[in-house]
Amino acid sequence: MTRWSLWRDTHTHTTFFVVACDWTDGKVFNRHHHQFNCAKIPRKKKYLSPVIIDMCSNFTVTSEIHTENCNEISSNAEEYSIITAFSFIYPRYMAAELKNNYPKYDEDDDLIVNRKKEGKLLIEHSISTELKFVGLQVWRGALLLADYILANPKIFEHKTILELGSGVGLTSIVASFLANEVICTDINLDGILEMINRNVQRNSEFVRAKLNVMALDFLNCNWSTFLIEKLTKTTIILAADVIYDIDITKGFVNTLEKLLGDDSSRTAYIALEKRYVFTINDLDSVAPMYEEFLRSIVKQNLNWNIKMIDLDFPQYFHYDRVKQMILMKIQKQI
Repeated sequence: MTRWSLWRDTHTHTTFFVVACDWTDGKVFNRHHHQFNCAKIPRKKKYLSPVIIDMCSNFTVTSEIHTENCNEISSNAEEYSIITAFSFIYPRYMAAELKNNYPKYDEDDDLIVNRKKEGKLLIEHSISTELKFVGLQVWRGALLLADYILANPKIFEHKTILELGSGVGLTSIVASFLANEVICTDINLDGILEMINRNVQRNSEFVRAKLNVMALDFLNCNWSTFLIEKLTKTTIILAADVIYDIDITKGFVNTLEKLLGDDSSRTAYIALEKRYVFTINDLDSVAPMYEEFLRSIVKQNLNWNIKMIDLDFPQYFHYDRVKQMILMKIQKQI
Protein backbone atom coordinates (compact mmCIF):
# COMPACT_ATOMS: atom_id res chain seq x y z
CA MET A 1 0.00 0.00 0.00
CA THR A 2 1.16 3.52 -0.73
CA ARG A 3 1.99 5.41 2.44
CA TRP A 4 4.57 7.54 4.18
CA SER A 5 6.78 5.42 6.42
CA LEU A 6 9.70 5.90 8.79
CA TRP A 7 12.81 3.89 7.89
CA ARG A 8 16.43 3.62 9.01
CA ASP A 9 19.35 3.11 6.61
CA THR A 10 21.25 0.07 7.98
CA HIS A 11 24.51 1.30 6.50
CA THR A 12 24.56 4.95 7.60
CA HIS A 13 22.12 4.48 10.51
CA THR A 14 20.18 7.51 9.28
CA THR A 15 16.46 7.80 9.99
CA PHE A 16 14.39 9.14 7.12
CA PHE A 17 10.95 9.14 5.53
CA VAL A 18 10.16 7.17 2.40
CA VAL A 19 7.15 8.37 0.44
CA ALA A 20 5.09 6.10 -1.80
CA CYS A 21 7.59 3.27 -2.00
CA ASP A 22 7.49 -0.50 -2.48
CA TRP A 23 9.29 -2.73 -0.04
CA THR A 24 10.23 -6.41 -0.18
CA ASP A 25 12.40 -8.51 2.16
CA GLY A 26 13.82 -5.55 4.02
CA LYS A 27 14.80 -3.63 0.92
CA VAL A 28 13.23 -0.36 -0.21
CA PHE A 29 12.82 0.76 -3.81
CA ASN A 30 11.86 4.34 -4.57
CA ARG A 31 9.89 5.41 -7.64
CA HIS A 32 13.11 5.50 -9.70
CA HIS A 33 13.87 1.89 -8.67
CA HIS A 34 16.94 2.94 -6.68
CA GLN A 35 17.51 0.35 -3.96
CA PHE A 36 18.25 1.17 -0.34
CA ASN A 37 19.36 -1.37 2.27
CA CYS A 38 16.90 -0.47 4.99
CA ALA A 39 15.05 -1.80 7.97
CA LYS A 40 11.65 -0.47 8.91
CA ILE A 41 11.55 1.20 12.33
CA PRO A 42 9.81 -1.25 14.73
CA ARG A 43 6.53 -0.09 16.16
CA LYS A 44 7.43 -1.04 19.73
CA LYS A 45 8.34 2.03 21.70
CA LYS A 46 11.47 0.51 23.26
CA TYR A 47 13.12 0.33 19.82
CA LEU A 48 12.50 3.97 18.95
CA SER A 49 15.17 6.60 19.41
CA PRO A 50 14.02 9.44 21.72
CA VAL A 51 15.53 11.94 19.31
CA ILE A 52 13.85 11.29 15.97
CA ILE A 53 13.36 14.72 14.49
CA ASP A 54 10.78 15.72 11.94
CA MET A 55 12.75 15.74 8.70
CA CYS A 56 9.84 16.07 6.25
CA SER A 57 10.58 19.73 5.54
CA ASN A 58 14.13 18.85 4.41
CA PHE A 59 13.02 16.33 1.81
CA THR A 60 11.28 16.72 -1.51
CA VAL A 61 8.05 14.90 -2.24
CA THR A 62 6.77 13.67 -5.59
CA SER A 63 3.16 13.12 -6.56
CA GLU A 64 2.15 9.64 -7.67
CA ILE A 65 0.61 11.22 -10.76
CA HIS A 66 4.09 11.54 -12.27
CA THR A 67 4.35 7.73 -12.45
CA GLU A 68 0.69 7.11 -13.32
CA ASN A 69 0.64 9.61 -16.18
CA CYS A 70 3.63 9.21 -18.51
CA ASN A 71 2.66 11.83 -21.07
CA GLU A 72 5.42 14.36 -20.48
CA ILE A 73 5.84 16.42 -23.63
CA SER A 74 8.33 19.08 -22.55
CA SER A 75 10.85 19.64 -19.80
CA ASN A 76 11.76 23.17 -20.85
CA ALA A 77 8.61 25.05 -19.84
CA GLU A 78 10.17 26.99 -16.99
CA GLU A 79 13.04 26.20 -14.66
CA TYR A 80 12.28 23.05 -12.61
CA SER A 81 8.97 22.54 -14.47
CA ILE A 82 7.64 20.20 -17.13
CA ILE A 83 4.53 20.17 -19.31
CA THR A 84 2.38 17.04 -19.19
CA ALA A 85 -0.55 16.15 -21.43
CA PHE A 86 -3.43 15.01 -19.22
CA SER A 87 -5.79 13.08 -21.48
CA PHE A 88 -9.46 12.80 -20.68
CA ILE A 89 -12.42 11.10 -22.31
CA TYR A 90 -15.15 13.48 -23.39
CA PRO A 91 -18.41 12.94 -21.49
CA ARG A 92 -21.35 12.16 -23.78
CA TYR A 93 -22.72 15.68 -23.64
CA MET A 94 -19.34 17.12 -24.72
CA ALA A 95 -18.92 14.49 -27.44
CA ALA A 96 -22.35 15.43 -28.80
CA GLU A 97 -21.26 19.06 -29.01
CA LEU A 98 -18.16 18.03 -30.96
CA LYS A 99 -20.33 16.33 -33.58
CA ASN A 100 -22.09 19.63 -34.18
CA ASN A 101 -18.83 21.47 -34.85
CA TYR A 102 -17.62 22.09 -38.35
CA PRO A 103 -15.48 19.21 -39.72
CA LYS A 104 -11.70 19.62 -39.65
CA TYR A 105 -9.26 18.53 -42.34
CA ASP A 106 -5.53 17.83 -42.32
CA GLU A 107 -2.94 19.22 -44.75
CA ASP A 108 -3.81 16.48 -47.28
CA ASP A 109 -7.45 17.58 -47.17
CA ASP A 110 -8.44 14.38 -45.34
CA LEU A 111 -11.18 14.53 -42.72
CA ILE A 112 -9.84 14.43 -39.16
CA VAL A 113 -11.89 11.94 -37.12
CA ASN A 114 -11.57 11.92 -33.34
CA ARG A 115 -12.34 8.22 -32.88
CA LYS A 116 -11.43 8.07 -29.22
CA LYS A 117 -13.25 11.30 -28.42
CA GLU A 118 -10.43 12.39 -26.15
CA GLY A 119 -9.17 15.79 -25.15
CA LYS A 120 -5.80 16.78 -23.72
CA LEU A 121 -4.99 19.44 -21.16
CA LEU A 122 -1.41 20.69 -21.33
CA ILE A 123 -0.42 21.37 -17.73
CA GLU A 124 2.84 22.88 -16.57
CA HIS A 125 3.88 21.61 -13.14
CA SER A 126 6.84 20.61 -11.01
CA ILE A 127 7.97 16.99 -10.65
CA SER A 128 9.06 17.21 -7.03
CA THR A 129 9.06 19.99 -4.45
CA GLU A 130 9.53 20.70 -0.79
CA LEU A 131 6.38 20.15 1.23
CA LYS A 132 5.53 23.86 1.35
CA PHE A 133 5.49 24.05 -2.47
CA VAL A 134 3.41 20.93 -3.20
CA GLY A 135 0.84 23.16 -4.91
CA LEU A 136 3.22 23.28 -7.88
CA GLN A 137 2.52 19.59 -8.51
CA VAL A 138 -0.58 17.74 -9.73
CA TRP A 139 -2.21 15.41 -7.20
CA ARG A 140 -4.91 12.76 -7.48
CA GLY A 141 -7.47 14.88 -5.66
CA ALA A 142 -7.48 17.43 -8.49
CA LEU A 143 -8.29 14.72 -11.03
CA LEU A 144 -10.94 13.15 -8.79
CA LEU A 145 -12.65 16.52 -8.44
CA ALA A 146 -12.32 17.12 -12.19
CA ASP A 147 -14.02 13.77 -12.82
CA TYR A 148 -16.87 14.68 -10.49
CA ILE A 149 -17.39 17.99 -12.30
CA LEU A 150 -17.52 16.31 -15.71
CA ALA A 151 -19.86 13.61 -14.39
CA ASN A 152 -22.32 16.15 -12.92
CA PRO A 153 -22.81 18.99 -15.43
CA LYS A 154 -26.18 20.02 -13.98
CA ILE A 155 -24.52 20.90 -10.65
CA PHE A 156 -21.81 23.09 -12.14
CA GLU A 157 -23.12 24.58 -15.38
CA HIS A 158 -23.77 28.34 -15.40
CA LYS A 159 -22.49 28.67 -11.81
CA THR A 160 -19.91 31.01 -10.27
CA ILE A 161 -17.25 28.71 -8.87
CA LEU A 162 -14.38 29.44 -6.48
CA GLU A 163 -11.42 27.09 -6.18
CA LEU A 164 -9.23 27.33 -3.08
CA GLY A 165 -5.60 26.24 -3.25
CA SER A 166 -5.81 25.77 -7.00
CA GLY A 167 -2.18 24.74 -7.41
CA VAL A 168 -1.47 24.56 -11.15
CA GLY A 169 -5.11 25.28 -12.05
CA LEU A 170 -6.16 21.96 -13.59
CA THR A 171 -9.46 21.64 -11.70
CA SER A 172 -10.39 25.28 -12.35
CA ILE A 173 -9.78 24.78 -16.06
CA VAL A 174 -12.11 21.75 -16.05
CA ALA A 175 -14.72 23.73 -14.08
CA SER A 176 -14.55 26.40 -16.79
CA PHE A 177 -15.94 23.86 -19.29
CA LEU A 178 -19.33 24.32 -17.61
CA ALA A 179 -19.35 27.34 -15.30
CA ASN A 180 -20.32 30.92 -16.00
CA GLU A 181 -17.33 32.24 -14.03
CA VAL A 182 -14.41 30.60 -12.21
CA ILE A 183 -12.32 32.30 -9.53
CA CYS A 184 -9.06 30.39 -9.31
CA THR A 185 -7.10 31.22 -6.14
CA ASP A 186 -3.90 30.28 -4.38
CA ILE A 187 -1.17 31.91 -2.34
CA ASN A 188 0.99 34.36 -4.27
CA LEU A 189 4.24 32.48 -3.66
CA ASP A 190 7.02 30.99 -5.76
CA GLY A 191 5.32 31.74 -9.08
CA ILE A 192 2.17 29.68 -8.46
CA LEU A 193 -0.23 32.31 -9.84
CA GLU A 194 1.99 32.91 -12.88
CA MET A 195 2.03 29.16 -13.57
CA ILE A 196 -1.77 29.02 -13.36
CA ASN A 197 -2.05 31.86 -15.88
CA ARG A 198 0.28 30.06 -18.27
CA ASN A 199 -1.79 26.88 -17.98
CA VAL A 200 -5.00 28.81 -18.65
CA GLN A 201 -3.45 30.26 -21.81
CA ARG A 202 -2.21 26.84 -22.95
CA ASN A 203 -5.70 25.43 -22.67
CA SER A 204 -7.68 28.44 -23.88
CA GLU A 205 -9.54 26.29 -26.42
CA PHE A 206 -11.27 24.52 -23.52
CA VAL A 207 -11.89 27.55 -21.31
CA ARG A 208 -15.48 28.68 -21.86
CA ALA A 209 -16.12 30.59 -18.64
CA LYS A 210 -14.69 33.86 -17.45
CA LEU A 211 -11.66 32.73 -15.45
CA ASN A 212 -9.97 34.99 -12.89
CA VAL A 213 -6.68 34.06 -11.20
CA MET A 214 -6.34 35.76 -7.81
CA ALA A 215 -4.30 35.53 -4.61
CA LEU A 216 -5.94 34.05 -1.52
CA ASP A 217 -3.94 32.98 1.54
CA PHE A 218 -5.54 30.63 4.08
CA LEU A 219 -3.46 32.26 6.82
CA ASN A 220 -4.56 35.80 5.97
CA CYS A 221 -8.30 36.46 5.80
CA ASN A 222 -7.88 40.22 5.24
CA TRP A 223 -9.15 39.99 1.68
CA SER A 224 -9.22 42.85 -0.79
CA THR A 225 -12.50 44.57 -1.62
CA PHE A 226 -12.28 43.30 -5.20
CA LEU A 227 -11.82 39.70 -4.03
CA ILE A 228 -14.72 40.00 -1.57
CA GLU A 229 -16.97 41.27 -4.37
CA LYS A 230 -16.07 38.22 -6.43
CA LEU A 231 -16.58 35.85 -3.52
CA THR A 232 -20.08 37.14 -2.74
CA LYS A 233 -21.22 35.85 -6.14
CA THR A 234 -19.84 32.37 -5.50
CA THR A 235 -22.27 29.47 -5.19
CA ILE A 236 -19.82 26.55 -5.36
CA ILE A 237 -16.44 26.16 -3.62
CA LEU A 238 -13.85 23.61 -4.73
CA ALA A 239 -10.67 22.42 -3.02
CA ALA A 240 -8.42 19.45 -3.79
CA ASP A 241 -5.57 18.09 -1.67
CA VAL A 242 -5.11 21.26 0.38
CA ILE A 243 -4.79 19.40 3.70
CA TYR A 244 -1.13 18.51 4.25
CA ASP A 245 0.12 20.73 7.09
CA ILE A 246 -1.34 21.55 10.52
CA ASP A 247 -1.27 25.34 10.14
CA ILE A 248 -2.54 25.18 6.55
CA THR A 249 -5.32 22.81 7.61
CA LYS A 250 -6.47 25.13 10.39
CA GLY A 251 -6.27 28.10 8.03
CA PHE A 252 -8.27 26.23 5.41
CA VAL A 253 -11.04 25.46 7.94
CA ASN A 254 -11.13 29.14 8.98
CA THR A 255 -11.30 30.23 5.34
CA LEU A 256 -14.07 27.78 4.57
CA GLU A 257 -16.01 28.91 7.64
CA LYS A 258 -15.82 32.52 6.48
CA LEU A 259 -16.90 31.61 2.95
CA LEU A 260 -19.82 29.41 3.96
CA GLY A 261 -21.01 31.96 6.52
CA ASP A 262 -24.75 31.62 7.08
CA ASP A 263 -25.54 30.81 3.46
CA SER A 264 -26.95 27.28 3.32
CA SER A 265 -27.20 27.46 -0.48
CA ARG A 266 -23.41 27.70 -0.90
CA THR A 267 -21.78 24.29 -1.33
CA ALA A 268 -18.17 23.16 -0.94
CA TYR A 269 -16.72 20.06 -2.59
CA ILE A 270 -13.47 18.91 -0.97
CA ALA A 271 -11.34 16.14 -2.50
CA LEU A 272 -8.39 14.63 -0.70
CA GLU A 273 -6.38 11.48 -0.26
CA LYS A 274 -5.72 10.13 3.20
CA ARG A 275 -1.94 10.16 3.60
CA TYR A 276 -0.82 7.54 6.07
CA VAL A 277 2.31 8.00 8.14
CA PHE A 278 3.83 6.08 11.03
CA THR A 279 3.82 8.35 14.08
CA ILE A 280 5.62 7.98 17.38
CA ASN A 281 2.66 9.25 19.39
CA ASP A 282 0.25 6.71 17.94
CA LEU A 283 2.78 3.93 17.30
CA ASP A 284 0.68 3.15 14.28
CA SER A 285 0.01 4.24 10.70
CA VAL A 286 -2.53 7.06 10.77
CA ALA A 287 -3.77 9.85 8.49
CA PRO A 288 -2.85 12.82 10.71
CA MET A 289 -3.85 15.70 8.43
CA TYR A 290 -7.26 14.22 7.64
CA GLU A 291 -7.84 13.67 11.35
CA GLU A 292 -6.62 17.21 12.11
CA PHE A 293 -9.14 18.54 9.58
CA LEU A 294 -11.99 16.74 11.36
CA ARG A 295 -10.69 17.83 14.79
CA SER A 296 -10.59 21.47 13.68
CA ILE A 297 -14.23 21.29 12.62
CA VAL A 298 -15.25 19.78 15.97
CA LYS A 299 -13.14 22.20 18.04
CA GLN A 300 -14.72 25.22 16.38
CA ASN A 301 -18.18 23.72 16.79
CA LEU A 302 -18.96 24.41 13.15
CA ASN A 303 -22.52 23.68 12.19
CA TRP A 304 -21.68 21.99 8.92
CA ASN A 305 -23.53 19.24 7.13
CA ILE A 306 -20.81 16.94 5.77
CA LYS A 307 -21.69 14.22 3.28
CA MET A 308 -19.24 11.66 1.90
CA ILE A 309 -19.84 11.26 -1.83
CA ASP A 310 -19.64 7.77 -3.33
CA LEU A 311 -16.78 7.50 -5.82
CA ASP A 312 -18.72 5.36 -8.28
CA PHE A 313 -19.08 8.15 -10.87
CA PRO A 314 -17.30 7.78 -14.24
CA GLN A 315 -13.55 8.27 -14.49
CA TYR A 316 -12.52 10.51 -17.38
CA PHE A 317 -8.88 11.23 -16.46
CA HIS A 318 -6.14 8.62 -16.14
CA TYR A 319 -5.01 8.05 -12.52
CA ASP A 320 -5.36 5.43 -9.81
CA ARG A 321 -8.59 6.09 -7.92
CA VAL A 322 -7.34 4.44 -4.73
CA LYS A 323 -9.53 3.58 -1.76
CA GLN A 324 -7.84 6.26 0.37
CA MET A 325 -9.45 8.99 -1.73
CA ILE A 326 -12.34 11.00 -0.29
CA LEU A 327 -14.80 13.49 -1.75
CA MET A 328 -16.87 15.55 0.69
CA LYS A 329 -19.86 17.80 0.16
CA ILE A 330 -20.10 20.50 2.86
CA GLN A 331 -22.92 22.96 3.50
CA LYS A 332 -23.84 25.24 6.37
CA GLN A 333 -26.73 23.95 8.47
CA ILE A 334 -29.22 26.68 9.31
